[in-house]
Amino acid sequence: MASEFWLISAPGDKTPQQTFEALKLKTENQGLSLNYKLNLPELKVGTLDTLVGLSDDLGKLDVHVESITKKLASYFAEVLEEKQDKVLENLQINGMDPATYLTKFNWDSAKYPTKQALRSISEIISKQITQIDSDLKTKASAYNAIKASLQNLERKSTGSLLVRNLSSVVEKEHFILNSEYLQTLLVVVPKSSTAEWETVYEKITDMIVPKSSMLLTSDSDYSLYTVTLFKKVIDEFKHHARERKFIVRDFVWDDVEIAASKEEITKMAEDKKKNFGPLVRWLKVNFAEIFIAWSHVKALRVFVESVLRFGLPVNFQAMLIQPVKGKNRRLRDVLDAQYAHLDGQQSNVKGETVDIPGLMSHGEYYSYVYFQMKLNLLER
Repeated sequence: MASEFWLISAPGDKTPQQTFEALKLKTENQGLSLNYKLNLPELKVGTLDTLVGLSDDLGKLDVHVESITKKLASYFAEVLEEKQDKVLENLQINGMDPATYLTKFNWDSAKYPTKQALRSISEIISKQITQIDSDLKTKASAYNAIKASLQNLERKSTGSLLVRNLSSVVEKEHFILNSEYLQTLLVVVPKSSTAEWETVYEKITDMIVPKSSMLLTSDSDYSLYTVTLFKKVIDEFKHHARERKFIVRDFVWDDVEIAASKEEITKMAEDKKKNFGPLVRWLKVNFAEIFIAWSHVKALRVFVESVLRFGLPVNFQAMLIQPVKGKNRRLRDVLDAQYAHLDGQQSNVKGETVDIPGLMSHGEYYSYVYFQMKLNLLER
């Protein structure tokens, strides 16, 4: 997928079409870029003061909507837990990838009515993306909580014997149950100390049942043993065992709790699966919505800056340029030469040269209107 586009505009020569054809001749025919018309509708211009203020506000809105677009795309990748190519397949707008959508851009009058003032359209977009951002935070928080709980349970079932849930390791017959005096403990012993444990465990305190220790399982670092002793010496045993770096796990066999523990991870996995589908559908729909909004912000910026630069009546051609990889510098040089004559010719409605505040506040200045749109959506 193409990762970079330039949105530019220049005054119409005899016609805007001639402006576009001249650009293609200088750039596309030399293998520097692929060029497309950026189709803008007839929009309400408003006053010069309104346009100047809107220019600054659209710059801030552009940064904001780009940030949320990338945040949503990145979270989509996190939810899918797939490789980048697979994630990009899901980042679609009306069945098109972002680059194709841009090259076929048409203003969505249903979402952003052209009869509205430019400021009103900007506010519609701002409210829309604020709502998407708010909904994303809510949905991500809920799903992440389920995911974190499941991961925590999975760690407990697969982690070190020091921390893992032991209910999947032990069986009921490993324990002395319902005894008034005796209790079976589970002890985690470093693998380097297993020989010592088997030699000394009966001597750690008095009142330990001889030959009661049984090796249940081992991982890469530890082994898990049982030991049975009188309840009255449990605290003393724990103390002296800890001195030897034998760790007694707090575990008491309980049929109900054991069953619940085994069911919990299954239930949490089902909860995650149940929430996954609706979340993915929401992310697909709202990625499309926010990318459409971002594209329209770019289109608005091109329109506003073009009117500020080239004056009225509206007579400019907006164009979308996809630079050929490695040809950016050469392409820039050609554009600078093609539109060098525009410097000093910017005028207001009356044809007077004006210095418009904020016109150069959103990036580098060129004699033509220029904005960049990078589609590296999974990079933050």
